[in-house]
Amino acid sequence: MQPSSTRDVHVMDTQPLITPIDLIREIPLTDKAKEVVLSGREQLRRILDGEDNRMLVVTGPCSIHNEQSALEYASQLVELSKQVSDTMLIVMRVYFEKPRTTVGWKGLIYDPHLNDSFDIEGGLKTARSLLLKINEMGMYAGTEFLDPIVPQYLADLITWSTIGARTTESQIHRQMASGLSMPVGFKNGTDGNAQIAVDAMLSARSPHGFIGLDTDGRTALIRTTGNPDGHLVLRGGNSGPNYHADDVADAKERLTAGGVRSQLVVDCSHGNSYKDHTKQGMAFKDVVSQRASGDADIIGCMLESNLNPGNQKLCEDLSQLEYGVSITDACIGWQETVDLLGWANDELANKRTAVAQ
Repeated sequence: MQPSSTRDVHVMDTQPLITPIDLIREIPLTDKAKEVVLSGREQLRRILDGEDNRMLVVTGPCSIHNEQSALEYASQLVELSKQVSDTMLIVMRVYFEKPRTTVGWKGLIYDPHLNDSFDIEGGLKTARSLLLKINEMGMYAGTEFLDPIVPQYLADLITWSTIGARTTESQIHRQMASGLSMPVGFKNGTDGNAQIAVDAMLSARSPHGFIGLDTDGRTALIRTTGNPDGHLVLRGGNSGPNYHADDVADAKERLTAGGVRSQLVVDCSHGNSYKDHTKQGMAFKDVVSQRASGDADIIGCMLESNLNPGNQKLCEDLSQLEYGVSITDACIGWQETVDLLGWANDELANKRTAVAQ
């Protein structure tokens, strides 16, 4: 296309990417992975509908930046999930896109080499390959979809997804969610406002028609039926946590008044931990205790967890990065994750025994 004084003034260049269908053919969905994805989605829908009284727990790194450590975490989580399967459905947090308040590393899809080279095609291939391996282990995968094009490349490998606090109010993301094939959690806004998530749920369960991308990489009219499995995710806000019983009751009132499902998930990081990973456990125990005490509308929790606790800054010398430590938000370590899920298993099992008696 010829240069123009009115178009692409600030664009340096454009580079064609592999189409979604070509990536899917290059890294195809296996029978084993398909079975895991469909099973996980069905179990999650049963939890949302109250037909399965287990609690959803989504746990994993704030963001994936190292494939080896992600696979190590997944292999350990598979074994842990078997130990608590009577009381919890465990989904691994596998996040490849990072929304930024201003600027910063945008996630593995956009910068897989951690050096601002923006090898997006390489990032998409790494992300799809990693999701396939995780599912073939028998581990369910959850992620946040930020760019509305990305689901065409990865959605067939995702059991549960979220729309983040910065994008829940976005019409583009509500439209996208209306066509996603898995249950979708809508986070409250960064200010703690849950109403935008209620509005998003109403929008996403409705049919939409919008401009999108088909699997052949062509601009297309996308028509959707609407997604009936949207739900609220409380993640706190700038003013502090919103996981306490009074906050949960207020959120459920908003959901009921809005005519949407009252079931919700609580994210124990972000505002609910004052962005301090050492406070995630306190939030988690409070929320699990509410559930064990009879609040069946609390259907799940989220944790930011990694092999090792804390976080580190991304540096030019990648050899200096500590293995299994987040380069974005600080996470709890693996041992604390084991301890928390073990405690929750006992709490939920004891409640079930008490009810049976």
